[in-house]
Amino acid sequence: MKRVIFNQKGGVGKSTIAVNLAAIAASQGKRTLLIDIDPQCNSSRYVLGAAAHAATPTLKDYFEQVLSFSQFALPAGHYVHPTPFENLSLVVAHPELGDLQSKLESRNKIYKLRDLLRELGKEYDEIFIDTPPAYNFFSQAALIGADSCLIPFDCDDFSRQALYTLINNIKEIKADHNSDLAIEGIVVNQFQPRASLPRRMVEQLTEEGLPVFENKLSSSIRIRESHERNLPMIHLDRNHKLSQEYLALYGELKGS
Repeated sequence: MKRVIFNQKGGVGKSTIAVNLAAIAASQGKRTLLIDIDPQCNSSRYVLGAAAHAATPTLKDYFEQVLSFSQFALPAGHYVHPTPFENLSLVVAHPELGDLQSKLESRNKIYKLRDLLRELGKEYDEIFIDTPPAYNFFSQAALIGADSCLIPFDCDDFSRQALYTLINNIKEIKADHNSDLAIEGIVVNQFQPRASLPRRMVEQLTEEGLPVFENKLSSSIRIRESHERNLPMIHLDRNHKLSQEYLALYGELKGS
């Protein structure tokens, strides 16, 4: 199963959700791969810490190879790195990844990530892909190669308006490039159940027939410690409320 975590609005917790769900899948014995396709490299740093800066080869190297028309293409597994967590591997992003975008677009390389995912999918039970906060070449390439999309959502009006545009963009990718692509669900993040606005907004989305996951993620200062210590919540404090919410959310995913 190949899942993209995507929202073209920044600050909604994409990387945090991608890393924590991948860590849970791995902790349950699934051969799990996390792919960081965001030049901000947040997922890479979350998992590897400072070592992410020195990790090579990166996804940038893969796309440079694509552009070089090399007759000696390296195997897909060449770009996969081990992590400190059992069953969890990582394809690392690079800050200069975005510099390749215009060349990749002009040479119509939008399907090359799908090719890489197909090869890697033979070795892993689950693949989670963290994307940039933009509807650009890299996020589109990820959606073209994925089975499903998880949409992180913060409960405010700006996020809600952006959500409708995002859903239409995903539907366009499905219609034009990937008929198997599904919106698996909307992940409500930073949820405050005692506040009326978040509750009302979630109710409205559900009434509109949108696939909102039943399990929601609370706001917690503990997640900052998780980032700082490069430990997904399941490894930092399994009994914490947020860890339990992630476990319940993972339980809602198809095939989990």
